Amino acid sequence: MRRLKGIGVSPGVVAGRAVVLIQRAHVLRYQIPPARVDHELQRLDDSRGRSRGQLVEIQAQLSERRPELSSLFDAQLLMLDDPMLLPRAAEIVREQRVNAEWAVQQVFHEFSAVFDEVADLYLRERKGDVGDLVGRLRMNLRQGLSTPRDLLRELDEASVLIADELTPSIAAQVDWTKVRGFATDAGSRTYHTAILARSLDVPAVVGLHNASELVQAGQLIVIDGTSSEVILDPTPDELERAAHHADDHRPAASVEAYRRRPASTADGVPIRLDANIEFPDDLAAARYAGAEGIGLYRSEFLVTSGVEDIRDEDRQYEIYRGMLEGMAPGSVTVRTFDVDEEQLASRLSPHAFTAGWEPDEARASRQGLRGLRLSLTRPDLFRIQLRALLRAARHGSLRILFPFVSSVEQIREARAMIVTAAADLARRGEQVPRVPIGVMIEIPAAAYTADLLAREVDFFTIGTNDLIQYCLAVDRADERVSRLYQPLHPAILRMILMVRRAASRQRIPVSLCGEMASDPAQLTLLVGLGLTEFSMTPGAIPVAKQVLAELRSDELRALARRILKLATIDEIEQALLAALGRLTLTKGVAS
Repeated sequence: MRRLKGIGVSPGVVAGRAVVLIQRAHVLRYQIPPARVDHELQRLDDSRGRSRGQLVEIQAQLSERRPELSSLFDAQLLMLDDPMLLPRAAEIVREQRVNAEWAVQQVFHEFSAVFDEVADLYLRERKGDVGDLVGRLRMNLRQGLSTPRDLLRELDEASVLIADELTPSIAAQVDWTKVRGFATDAGSRTYHTAILARSLDVPAVVGLHNASELVQAGQLIVIDGTSSEVILDPTPDELERAAHHADDHRPAASVEAYRRRPASTADGVPIRLDANIEFPDDLAAARYAGAEGIGLYRSEFLVTSGVEDIRDEDRQYEIYRGMLEGMAPGSVTVRTFDVDEEQLASRLSPHAFTAGWEPDEARASRQGLRGLRLSLTRPDLFRIQLRALLRAARHGSLRILFPFVSSVEQIREARAMIVTAAADLARRGEQVPRVPIGVMIEIPAAAYTADLLAREVDFFTIGTNDLIQYCLAVDRADERVSRLYQPLHPAILRMILMVRRAASRQRIPVSLCGEMASDPAQLTLLVGLGLTEFSMTPGAIPVAKQVLAELRSDELRALARRILKLATIDEIEQALLAALGRLTLTKGVAS
């Protein structure tokens, strides 16, 4: 037995088998039953097959356009047959009885250690090839698994979650009827963790520093939020104590009660909570969570999943129609393809490059030709999507959202494309209803010209994930600067307020999506800034309803006014925690 001391942020005692989430590597590690080993091995083999097919296709395309580059993928194809890669991963699955994703990640660590010791610079740099291949294998392992919620479906009901850090976007996707408590390495600065724990009514301990390294998947653990400790390999007496507490403790029961209630503040201000979804199958989760509608449907899954033919108008129409009918009478906001040129090129046959368009590998980037910018350069594909959307609009309440917009000119050109698509349908004898058109505010240029853009569209959606990244010049995937990605930076809060005011002056609705909406603490601040419409991951909706129902809108407006005067992120975090922490701490004691 071993005790780890931390900071108890939500009282209660629970026991269970550990599920380990290493968010830095975006890999979930969990124990699998013996009967599931063959299934995991088959997933590894399927991933190998899909990866091989993709690499061969990439080589074929490059051999026509850039034959000197096609040989770069020979090494990755050879690695797929290396006994030290996938056979080693299969060995880890069999011996440790862990999921395939974690096994592949462990093999990469082993490879990395070998390359790091090589003196030759050229050979040492080949670690990047291994990392690229491992990323592809992990991507292909995720086929059919869209969220951590899906990965957690196989867990026993008596599980506890051990994580390096638990962000709201991940926590919102966990089934808290199965995961009875959690503990994290991260300390008290992650104030949202404490608020989440008390809102979810699950025992939690934070600030453990290295628990995610010490705890093994499947290890028996006791989380004691009351005494601020985590017990590894507990004694029978400790297990009995945890069982006694668990009899009277039903995690997330209070949150579940809010699932079907309309969202509003304590003083009756209605708040609209929609769901962000990526796959059609997520619609059921959105309805179950109590979403009023779909605030963001990421249609680019049609491109990135490789499942659908993006030039098949009828197939797109059927997908959009199913979404609208499935969510009726709620509205569905469909974002047109938000992909970059490389992602689009990977879905087009090689002959498409002879038709006058070829991505420039030197210039392709997520900051360049993507979203609406890219769609406007491919009017043939864009019209297919627009026609499919306009046809589907007859079957429900549709809104079309354009991503990555930076100018009024782009909106006007896109609207002209809608007129053209509608004319195409009219010639077929199909009636086209009026469909609201909106723009995603996710580039500083769009935020600073929101008053001009508001005259051209019917609604705004603030996309905070990209807006924060581009405003603060921070790549979240770059560990060297990812700590600078700060949603509560004064510039971000002022920018959001500016966009909200521009929309209000033009009398168009404005919603906010992204991880900020899924964070209960940040959500309350956003309400204080005057926003009343949000779109978030489905699992975050019941928690958001409960937190909002306990706070008055006038108090939140006063809090926002105080916070807007503060100069640093630390001051803002402390003020927000002090204001909201009192409420959640009082609730925790009362319960």
